[in-house]
Amino acid sequence: MTKQLYILVFALALFSCNQRKESEADIDLLYFDLKGFFGKEISRLQKLNPSVNKMVSINESVENKITKIHNWEKELAIFVNADINRKSWRGSFRVREQNGVDIYTSDNKKIPVKMVSITWNGQRAGKIEIVIDNKNILFQSHDTLTYCPDSLYQIKKRQKIRLLEEKNYLINGKF
Repeated sequence: MTKQLYILVFALALFSCNQRKESEADIDLLYFDLKGFFGKEISRLQKLNPSVNKMVSINESVENKITKIHNWEKELAIFVNADINRKSWRGSFRVREQNGVDIYTSDNKKIPVKMVSITWNGQRAGKIEIVIDNKNILFQSHDTLTYCPDSLYQIKKRQKIRLLEEKNYLINGKF
């Protein structure tokens, strides 16, 4: 009898774990799926392995070289992390369409992603722009991210840490 009770408890625990995962998977995305889009782009670029003309600038110092990116997941992580479909952000973005561009905006001070715009080429995203603002007592940063499939990705960052000079970063990768 005790053995059957253990099996029953184990089966119920296993069933409840599987049911929770299914319910999480069934949640419909409210906004454009940035995480899914960049996941597919990362896989595609990893297979394609294109040469990239990469320019990195910190304040006035500029370095430019042609390279192969070995880890696209790391290279595009900032784009993936700007996902606006987080549960806690649900309903926090206004959505509008303007001349073939979907624009998602938020004024919520707790949400660092302030704007996402997707310019469409037919059914395919032709250009994605993301604006991220982070502020606290010691730190301020403003990021502008741009991604054009098969063309370029760009990360502009302005960072100010209290008691230090402002730094400006620019990463520009052209395929």
